[in-house]
Amino acid sequence: MKARIVAASLILLAAAPASAEVVDRSAAGFEIQHVITLQASLEKARAAVLDIGRWWSKAHTWSGDPANLSIDLKTGCFCEKLKTGFVRHMTIVYADAGALRMAGALGPLQFTGATGHLGFKFEALTANQTKLTLTYDVGGYAKGGLEQVWADPVDAVLGAQLKRLEALVDTGKSE
Repeated sequence: MKARIVAASLILLAAAPASAEVVDRSAAGFEIQHVITLQASLEKARAAVLDIGRWWSKAHTWSGDPANLSIDLKTGCFCEKLKTGFVRHMTIVYADAGALRMAGALGPLQFTGATGHLGFKFEALTANQTKLTLTYDVGGYAKGGLEQVWADPVDAVLGAQLKRLEALVDTGKSE
């Protein structure tokens, strides 16, 4: 189990260079924000986000297969199927046409005393352009400190995931 935690942490650290998208950090936690413009209607942009198995990287799954990921608005679960079980990554706490908000800890943060709030805000710019703002606020306890150890790697991972989403919307392929 400990080896999995270390491996997952190393994947987070190596995912991508840190960006300037950590908008706040303190001993209590951090906030990440990314804003992208998707070349799709608000409805299509929201549908693409909900189809997370098509754009989330397999390197950032427990099963190694993003097809096992789902965001199910009926059950309120951002979950992943495993061979002998499942992972509840986050619980959906709010969903409408313009927003999706979930609570929980992503990836190796599940092994800490930290939790977070992940938000997607959809704003139609034109009939075929949508501004998507992702925020992830994380607080609680994590050995070594959330702001020191976790903020930049989590920012890098989420930034890389959004690039995959943007590629999917633009080209039909996430890579």
